[in-house]
Amino acid sequence: MINPILLGLVESVLGKSNPTARGNHSFNCPFCHHKNPKLEVNLVPNKKNENLWHCWVCDAKGKSLFGLFKRIKVSKEKYTQLEEILGTTQKHDTIVADTKVELPKEYKPLYNLTKSDIHARHALAYLKKRGLTTIDILKYQIGYCETGRYANKIIIPTYNELGALDYFVARSFEKEPSRKYDAPSSDKNIIGFENMINWNVPIVLCEGAFDAIAIKRNAIPLFGKNISKKLMQKLVTTEVRKVYLALDKDAIKSTYKIAEQLLKAGKKLFVVDLDDKDPADMGFELFTNKIQQAQPFTFSSLLNLKLSL
Repeated sequence: MINPILLGLVESVLGKSNPTARGNHSFNCPFCHHKNPKLEVNLVPNKKNENLWHCWVCDAKGKSLFGLFKRIKVSKEKYTQLEEILGTTQKHDTIVADTKVELPKEYKPLYNLTKSDIHARHALAYLKKRGLTTIDILKYQIGYCETGRYANKIIIPTYNELGALDYFVARSFEKEPSRKYDAPSSDKNIIGFENMINWNVPIVLCEGAFDAIAIKRNAIPLFGKNISKKLMQKLVTTEVRKVYLALDKDAIKSTYKIAEQLLKAGKKLFVVDLDDKDPADMGFELFTNKIQQAQPFTFSSLLNLKLSL
């Protein structure tokens, strides 16, 4: 049964809720601010003593109420009350995001616009040209900036498994920009779009955010050609068995290094032939065909690749 004192505390932080099923209550999400109560919070711990929570719109999620309270920065008094109710032995979520990373103060979400916003229309036209849909914009919380350092640029944020911002990339939507891409000066030891990844099914590694969005299913952007230590550790230690590498041919050295580590870890590896195109240029259907045609990459393949360098 749900502890009424616990329910009262959570509602004092998130507002009134609606009971759903199996000890869950739905709240209005404090992260995406959707008009409907899409944040589902479990108030009866599972067998692992976890209080799972998840927003079905922005995909913010975590494994404990402590992590949720940290994420929304509740007062020390509220946090102390939670400790008194649940005890301090319950597993706490650890937020690993670089707290210095923040979205630009000029950032505006593209899923909440007025018709008179000319800059937004240009941004939307650019995204449509690249094949993105309204669902993509909402799913990835894509926005833009009119002024400031990131003026006339699309902003694509990435969040860790707890829904905390840990990085973002900016891409100009001008026809002839002086600088196409930009990003904050922060630690890139992150996992791109981590809050959307299922570690129990095949993973696709690609280079950029637009590539991952085009691939749609369980794709992680490297934001370059090298894999972060955090991502490699996650791939090695989780249950994921199949990993697909979708990197440009000019990233052959990176492909070799990543492949060697994953093969030694016992993963079943595939290298996708991109035909000198990016996944973002191919689109979902064509890239999916490439995935289906990909052949296993073995230690023999690795040796042949090494000899070709």
